[in-house]
Amino acid sequence: MGGFRRMGEVSTVGGWDWLAWLGLAVVLGIFEVTSLNLVFAMLSVGALAAAVTALGTDSVLLAVLVALVVSLAMLAVVRPLALRHLRTPASLRTGVAALVGSQGLVLEPVDANGGRVKIKGEVWSARSMNPAARYEIGASVEIMEIDGATAVVYESEM
Repeated sequence: MGGFRRMGEVSTVGGWDWLAWLGLAVVLGIFEVTSLNLVFAMLSVGALAAAVTALGTDSVLLAVLVALVVSLAMLAVVRPLALRHLRTPASLRTGVAALVGSQGLVLEPVDANGGRVKIKGEVWSARSMNPAARYEIGASVEIMEIDGATAVVYESEM
């Protein structure tokens, strides 16, 4: 008990403890999708590490320790770096990412099927973010995202 398993040998704690860790990792991943703050993603990585540990040993304590250490390391090291990368100020963005959040002028009516807008001196194909919305020529729109070569726009508040 508490030792490492040989290849093909199953854990004495129900035999499927690794599956519980894997399930926890999936649940934490789902929570991350709803929160988008990267905390649950880091905890999910810790649970995945515990699942791998549980595959190699029959020690539940070791799996718990691995989950804690990996989760804390991810929260302390990886999460701050990821957040810094994700929250790049608009002034430092380049390429199409620099267009997100900027204003555009409707040149041809824009709806869910298409249209044309002028963004920072360039003409782009566009579609409305809201499928029910239609923006007429001369309307000001905000660029919400760039999907390929199409600007996805929403009515500007300005």
